Amino acid sequence: MPLHPDLEALLDMVDIATTAGKRPVIHQLTPAQARREFDAACAALDLPPEPLARVEALLIPTRDGQHVDARLYAPRVKGDGPALPALLHFHSGGFTVGSLASHASLCSALAARTPCAVLSVAYRLAPEHRFPTAANDAVDALAWLGTHAAALGLDAARIAVGGDSAGGTLSAMLALAARDDPALPQPCLQVLCYAGLGGRTDTDSHRRYGEGYLLDTDTIEWFYRQYLRDASDRDDWRFAPLLAPDHRGVAPALLVLAECDPLRDEGHAYARKLTDAGVAVTVREYAGMVHEFLRMGNIVAEAAQGHADIAQALVQAFQARAAAPAAMVHGCVTTLACA
Repeated sequence: MPLHPDLEALLDMVDIATTAGKRPVIHQLTPAQARREFDAACAALDLPPEPLARVEALLIPTRDGQHVDARLYAPRVKGDGPALPALLHFHSGGFTVGSLASHASLCSALAARTPCAVLSVAYRLAPEHRFPTAANDAVDALAWLGTHAAALGLDAARIAVGGDSAGGTLSAMLALAARDDPALPQPCLQVLCYAGLGGRTDTDSHRRYGEGYLLDTDTIEWFYRQYLRDASDRDDWRFAPLLAPDHRGVAPALLVLAECDPLRDEGHAYARKLTDAGVAVTVREYAGMVHEFLRMGNIVAEAAQGHADIAQALVQAFQARAAAPAAMVHGCVTTLACA
């Protein structure tokens, strides 16, 4: 299917502005400049956050004695009814840009639509904090949520992990880490939205969509240079979960993919890897969409549809965990093309 016409118009405007020197190219900026540009673009493309009964700022301690900021979104106040299930969420941005603010609309939408609590984590960014800092922060956040869920009015037995792009990478890594560490809460679902999973830029989708479709291969490589310490980190499963030696026993997965995205093929490859390992997988590929479309509510209606589809998957996962909290779900991949 061709690129969605509203996105085609957006990309034409971006190209004109870039050519005229009115729009900076991310990979030609300093990290600090790139962060400001990213957050400004998010505010322009996305809808305002949805009003919720509870939006709470939190601090999560890390293993090296520091803290990361987090924000809890919930549709009701603590103590008002039974404990809520929770989605532990990690934002996009190539491990270099992105923030709690850039993903406030997405997180509040998921909290309202599921409904559930969403704990959004501002893991530390590169190049100030290189690999594996973000991965360690994600593990520390899951461990912290497990021990503090009750005090927050949340159900530690019903936790999902999820994120978009680099946040999806962290979520896939976290599902693998939790499987191997019984002291961690065991996620009931991993939500991987156009995630970076293979750590390479040589797939067919990279060749087809790596230029002119919002997320360029040059920008991806720039992100990798900020985050990774050296070339050997590309082969570490904490950065490229597709390379993990064994995927058996991880949480069921929902993969949200965009048709016109350089990362699309590694999403499909990860789905095959998981289903070959006996993991239940659903793939939703949205026709004519580009990377980051879930946060383009001002541009395409498919953003809201993506939110609804994720919320439905979360509801089903939380219900299944409540019915059989110790059960592991196995199955085959289900691929859904979303027009």
